[in-house]
Amino acid sequence: MSDATEGFPLDARARGPLLPAATPRESTSHVIAEALRAAIVDGTLAPGAPLRQDAIARHFSVSAIPVREALRQLESEGWARAEVHKGASVAPLSADEAREIYEIRSALESLAIGLAIPNHTAATLREAANLCRAAEREADSSLYVARNAAFHMSLYAPAGRPQLEDMIGLLHRRGERYLRLKFGLPSYKGESDSEHAALLEAVQRRDIAAAQSLVAAHLLGTGELLHRFLTERAQAEAALANQPKPRGRRARATNGS
Repeated sequence: MSDATEGFPLDARARGPLLPAATPRESTSHVIAEALRAAIVDGTLAPGAPLRQDAIARHFSVSAIPVREALRQLESEGWARAEVHKGASVAPLSADEAREIYEIRSALESLAIGLAIPNHTAATLREAANLCRAAEREADSSLYVARNAAFHMSLYAPAGRPQLEDMIGLLHRRGERYLRLKFGLPSYKGESDSEHAALLEAVQRRDIAAAQSLVAAHLLGTGELLHRFLTERAQAEAALANQPKPRGRRARATNGS
């Protein structure tokens, strides 16, 4: 960690330039937001970690203005939390939020897939199949999250509902941190791959009812799994924190005198 970042936990040397010179289509604030989001997803920026504007600005060699814009964007997407007199920090993981994200996704994606199926073509179905296979072969959890989202969105794109697609895309981004938790448990990747294959087959058959049922079950199941995992982890952490601390030598000596 360099002195220039003053404690900002991103290693620019390991990651390469975080603000590439040739980004004419992206604003500086967008590039910063993307870099911070990636650091939150991969755990470099842990839940509760402070997001200090001055340190971030020095790290990216920019003024405070694009940093403020980036932090506002992350806050609106649920990645960051701002508190009066405390500044911004990485939003904590929440069992209830994880479940709710997937409940909403279930409703929206059931709608989207029903609208999309009549408009699928041989070309769009080939693309969905290729993306499904790419996700199945992917072993890296970070890349899997991206391939998973691409597969899902390929099923809904023919619906021709850009606002619905934007809403689903936002929820995918909100759920990235949580989805990585699921695929930290290796047994669940195979289960998810099987569910994706069954969903693709239903779309290929143009079976709207089956596809809607499968996508709803897939997403609701993920939400319940994440809720249970995070709840149990929080309970275990609370129990550990409440355990009596071992008494030191001085305390034992005092009690024995």
